[in-house]
Amino acid sequence: MAVENSPARIGKTVVIRGEVKGSEDLIVDGRVEGTVILSESRLTIGPTAQVAADLSAKDVLILGQVTGNVVASGRVELRSGCLMEGDIRALRLAVEDNAIFRGKVDLTQSGSKTPSVAHVPSSGEQL
Repeated sequence: MAVENSPARIGKTVVIRGEVKGSEDLIVDGRVEGTVILSESRLTIGPTAQVAADLSAKDVLILGQVTGNVVASGRVELRSGCLMEGDIRALRLAVEDNAIFRGKVDLTQSGSKTPSVAHVPSSGEQL
């Protein structure tokens, strides 16, 4: 018997209020309100999804509507046609044309909590 590696799915007509936790990839096509935590997995917000939740995952792909903050240890992708309202903290961010995003972005390197900023002297300042 073969083991499938297909992601878990929350269907279009499913409404979840509360906390969703897991250790496998998840595709959301329905409505989620609360929090979604997938520490070592990929979270996909499908084009029909309406999510009002804080999201935390290794990688996050957004195709639908999200209202809430997103934290990813890897990559966040905002695809064309999505609507994202909230702050994003991730290692990498990709935004396609026609994606709508309202919020702040914090792209931090793994292992460091504060980003290092090089000082560039102004024209009248000495090195």
